[in-house]
Amino acid sequence: MPIELYRRAGRFAAWLSPPSLLLLVARLGIGAVFFLSGRTKVDGILHITDATYELFRTEYALPVIDPVVAAHLSAYVENIAPILLALGLFVRPAALVMLGMTAVIEIFVYPDAWPTHLSWAGLLLPLIAMGGGNWTLDRWLGLEAPLQSQRS
Repeated sequence: MPIELYRRAGRFAAWLSPPSLLLLVARLGIGAVFFLSGRTKVDGILHITDATYELFRTEYALPVIDPVVAAHLSAYVENIAPILLALGLFVRPAALVMLGMTAVIEIFVYPDAWPTHLSWAGLLLPLIAMGGGNWTLDRWLGLEAPLQSQRS
């Protein structure tokens, strides 16, 4: 009896949270994290602030890339990719770029922040693997095949 009750509760939870809803929450959740960070790097639409350049020269200094180039790449990714995720447009490439940025931050900038970066990866990996779900421009434009619902 307790096992069947547990299974019924699990089926009900799956019915209440279809994959497209879970992917929407992942898109908006990780998008918000990146977008809010990106807004601190710019004035207006995409004008990089002097403070951002200074951060990339000092605290965020990467071993292989020029700080000015890194500041621009970071600001563009953090401001544009979240909008793509929210719209559900080019979800897989946007999430892949954000995962790459997360890896760079983890390896070169804040290696002790792995719990935060792991939580970001936990939201990005399903988007890369499954796409953004049925509630996306990708799906409506025919770029992605429909996700199969687990509802029965």
